[in-house]
Amino acid sequence: MSTHSQSTLSHTNFVDATPLPASVPSVEEVGTTSAPLKSASFFIGQYCKPYNDDFMSCKNENNDPKHCLKEGRKVTRCAIDLIQKLRENCGKEFDAHWQCLEKHNQELFNCRQPELTFNTCVFEKLGLEKKIPGSPEGQEQVHNKKNPVFTPQFN
Repeated sequence: MSTHSQSTLSHTNFVDATPLPASVPSVEEVGTTSAPLKSASFFIGQYCKPYNDDFMSCKNENNDPKHCLKEGRKVTRCAIDLIQKLRENCGKEFDAHWQCLEKHNQELFNCRQPELTFNTCVFEKLGLEKKIPGSPEGQEQVHNKKNPVFTPQFN
C-alpha cells in the first residue's frame, strides 16, 4: 500500500555564494536567450574561432572542467563582444531574425527572408559572412538557395 508524504523539494532558487578562485578571471554572462544565440551562432563561430579552438585544444588535453576555465571565459567574452557589435550595427535586422526564430520554433527555414537581410547587414558592416561548417565545397549554401527542398509551412 502506498503512502503520501510531504515533498522535500524547495521552491527557492539555489545560488552558490562560493566565490571563484582568484586565478579565474571573472566574466559577465552572455545575457541572451536561445533564439538570439541561434541567430548569431554562425557569426560567433567565425568571429570567435581562435578562442573556440584554444578551448577545444584545452579540453582535449585535460577533461577536468577546472582546467579550461580561463579559455572558456575568453570564448564567453568574445561572444558578448560580437553580440554587442551586432546590436550596435545591425540591431533592427538582428531583432527581426531572432524574433522570427522565436515565433517559428527556431526553425531556420521558416525565417530565410529576415536571415538574408541580417546576413547582408553583418557582411556589409562587420565583414563576416555566414558559412555553414561541413557543407560541400563549391555548392551554394542552403540559406542562399532560391528554391530549397524545404519551404516554409507556416506564415
